[in-house]
Amino acid sequence: MSMEETGKKDQSHISLPYYGIPRLIPFFKPYKKTLFAMMVLGLLSSLIDAAFPLFNRYALDHFVFPKTLQGVVPFIIVYMITVVLFVTIDYLTLIRAWRVEISISRDMKNAAFNHLQTLSFSYFNQNNVGYIHSRIMSDTQRIGEIVSWRFMDVIWHGSYLLFMIVMMLIVDIKLALYIMLLIPVTAVIVFFFQKRLIVLHRLIREINSRITALFNEGITGAKTIKILVAEETMGEGFRKETDLMRRTAVKTGRMHAFFIAGVAFMGSTALSIVLMSGGHMTIEGALKLSSLSVFITYALNIMEPVQFLIETLAQLVQAQVNIERITRLLRTESDVADTPEVIEKYGDTFSPKKENWEDLHGHVTFEDVTFMYPDGDENVLTHFNLDVPEGKNIAIVGETGAGKSTLVNLVCRFFEPTKGRILIDGKDARERSQLWLHSHIGYVLQTPHLFSGTVRDNLRYGKEDATDEEILLALRLVSAEEIVTSMEKGLDTEVGEGGSSLSTGEKQLLSFARALIADPKILVLDEATSSVDTVTERRIQEAIRTVIKGRTSFVIAHRLSTVVDADEILVVRDGKIIERGKHSELMRMRGYYHTLYTRQYEELAVKEAFQ
Repeated sequence: MSMEETGKKDQSHISLPYYGIPRLIPFFKPYKKTLFAMMVLGLLSSLIDAAFPLFNRYALDHFVFPKTLQGVVPFIIVYMITVVLFVTIDYLTLIRAWRVEISISRDMKNAAFNHLQTLSFSYFNQNNVGYIHSRIMSDTQRIGEIVSWRFMDVIWHGSYLLFMIVMMLIVDIKLALYIMLLIPVTAVIVFFFQKRLIVLHRLIREINSRITALFNEGITGAKTIKILVAEETMGEGFRKETDLMRRTAVKTGRMHAFFIAGVAFMGSTALSIVLMSGGHMTIEGALKLSSLSVFITYALNIMEPVQFLIETLAQLVQAQVNIERITRLLRTESDVADTPEVIEKYGDTFSPKKENWEDLHGHVTFEDVTFMYPDGDENVLTHFNLDVPEGKNIAIVGETGAGKSTLVNLVCRFFEPTKGRILIDGKDARERSQLWLHSHIGYVLQTPHLFSGTVRDNLRYGKEDATDEEILLALRLVSAEEIVTSMEKGLDTEVGEGGSSLSTGEKQLLSFARALIADPKILVLDEATSSVDTVTERRIQEAIRTVIKGRTSFVIAHRLSTVVDADEILVVRDGKIIERGKHSELMRMRGYYHTLYTRQYEELAVKEAFQ
């Protein structure tokens, strides 16, 4: 099997029981033959490179000193074959290293991204986008680089150093031992500087992160900065960080210069020993001049692999942070997960067994439900009961931040009840797969999000195989068909990143159509009209009256005038259900709902009076 074919295996469901490198071994296994080939090629390459000075000794002994060209042609042929072999081995090694780096990085990116799709909302509530993005992009790239290039560095420089030592010992043990005594001294020097350079480079990365954050704030908050006349304050903060970066970078450069000079000094010392001791030995006849030339070459080169080996080992230590972070992400378990029995019957997110999926009718029951958010410290719901028959319209109202989304998050199984259970069509929701439930739910968010691509592409997220006729029907239901057909390219119109080329109202209408195109049995509207203009709101309200018929619907609303016809209204305050009933019943109670409704009615009346 080729490496590319092996790389296509799904790496998202690999069992990873440990932190660190052991947890990543399953990602390396598909490329073990390639890694072994790289190791063999690296050994051959370093052996040939270490043997090149012996060609010089042979030429001096057989052609230069005897002043003859007899046998030079075979020598040149062997030498050229060796050079071609060396170049070919290097080429094959580099190609494999590139492929391993890219392939392992790709596999880990795919596994991390797929794993993110299985995590519950609480993970994304507790981790910001920048952190997650860094784990998937930077850490996986760093690990791929370590496995390929740094692996080869250790193999090549380690074997090159070993082969040089062996060959020096073969040529002359005494002179070889002189040079070998300098190797541990050089290692101590490299280790001393490398340890300090690691600290400085880490500090530079931290400062750079702060500069990037300030730069990002300066761009995204440009309007606010101008309004607050905060240009000088922002500029001063930015200048402080860039000045600190300059000072730290200069200090790092100075330290690096000392480091390079120290290694060069040890190389020069080795060369001095060879010239002095080897020169005396040559004069006395104990060492051939050709052998002295071999030692001169080795003396010039022997400190380089020592330097690279220690630098590579330091990089491996630093990479442990990257490894721990990516494995921690892959190890993170979702707060909401299907049981093995459910997965066996219904499949999982990436391998659904749709042939076993039952129809969903939309009867939802909260049975003695108590709920606390994973990062919370008090119950949001306590012994809560609610029965929503199929096709009923439930409205959830309350002030901003009251906790209106909690109920629909539980219905959609974005979170699990702390105690109690939620029944879907009389059966515990946990006894069926999340994907089965989500495929029957249409959800319209308060802030609509569209993906880059065309209008058609975005609506097909609701149903992958939707035809243009089905797409137009969904648009017609939300009174958006005319808007789309009036666009220059119709369904092929590019919406831009996040729908940037469309107005908020157009984005909301398209997201509404996207939710409807799959003909969901349960419909959730999360303040779907709060961010649109009056005209668009009327269009959506008319569409809502049409599409909720025959569907179980949960409507989170800030504008109470939009839910007066709901079958039941749940009034939420401070994360608790404090009132429930029809509009007329709640108004007669003259409680919190009556206060909210009256206040909004008065505000609307004042607003209309001044228009």
